Amino acid sequence: MSDRGDLRILHIKGPVLAGPEDIRDELWAVDGRITFERPTGSASRAARDTATVQGWVLPGLVDAHCHVGLDQQGPVDESTSEKQALTEREAGALLLRDAGSPSDTRWIDDREDLPRIIRAGRHIARTKRYIRNYAHEIEPGDLAAYVRREARRGDGWVKLVGDWIDRGEGDLAACWPRWALDEAIAAAHEEGARVTAHCFAEDSLRDLVEAGIDCIEHATGLTEETVPLFAERGVAIVPTLVNTATFPQLAEGGVRYPRWSEHMLRLHERRYETVRAAYDAGIPVYTGTDAGGSLAHGLVAAEVAELVTAGIPAAEAVSAATWGARRWLGRPGLEEGAPADLLVFGEDPRRDVRVLGDPRHVVLRGRIVK
Repeated sequence: MSDRGDLRILHIKGPVLAGPEDIRDELWAVDGRITFERPTGSASRAARDTATVQGWVLPGLVDAHCHVGLDQQGPVDESTSEKQALTEREAGALLLRDAGSPSDTRWIDDREDLPRIIRAGRHIARTKRYIRNYAHEIEPGDLAAYVRREARRGDGWVKLVGDWIDRGEGDLAACWPRWALDEAIAAAHEEGARVTAHCFAEDSLRDLVEAGIDCIEHATGLTEETVPLFAERGVAIVPTLVNTATFPQLAEGGVRYPRWSEHMLRLHERRYETVRAAYDAGIPVYTGTDAGGSLAHGLVAAEVAELVTAGIPAAEAVSAATWGARRWLGRPGLEEGAPADLLVFGEDPRRDVRVLGDPRHVVLRGRIVK
């Protein structure tokens, strides 16, 4: 790391976008923490230890659905996990919700140069109904016990596989009966954890929401019937549009299951309409990429751009990756005393979200790392 990365005081001249309507002129990072008050101290220290940068300032971006410690084959070694985390950092994603990983990545928490991770434990799937080597594969009678265990291992989240291809039916199908979901989601909430679920199709959504789930990943199966239910219950979605863009390629490989292939193509065709309908209904929408399986890390800016393509206003799409996402996950943004995890841009990203893909500076816990 350069000498600039070791400075104890960093002065950042704005505009500082502390919130959608909260714009400050400047802030300081002192010993890795944000302050909006000019630091006091000797002139010699100020001259020696302070640097100034300027630009449009946002909190570090949030990738609310990625997988550090996982690739297409399953768990990876620490070196690969480190590269994944560094790739996210270079893209400005400084807060990650790891939506299921079989690897133990707790060692990352001790690294001041890597993003913070909110873990959902390991995926929980129905037997032989998910990607090999990814999940605990169990039957419904064991679901509540496994959810309780992963709730204790994670950081306030548990991840279910809500639907997957049923080879007998040749199409996507729900994985869990309603009684098992009722028990499991209640168990997670008793442990103080929220629950999210992978869901591509339509059939699993009503049972999951009525059982009390907190979030749905992908949510490509939302319909006119389930959108109002999500809105009424306040269930968030993380659409992962950069992932659903790959559905046609997946469908091409599904020649043994033509019903499944056709279904995936229909879900892909209406993906933007689905997200816009959710947004218009007041469903909370947040950014996630699904990086770490078949997708590369570092795509969160592209996901924000996809939300805009779906019809979400630019400022709201930015919030889905910054202020709104951090509030939803219970993590601070640009607040007094918060960790100085922030990005500096040459232009206002609310005017053109493509700016998010090219941060002028990445500041992690008060140090310039890019």
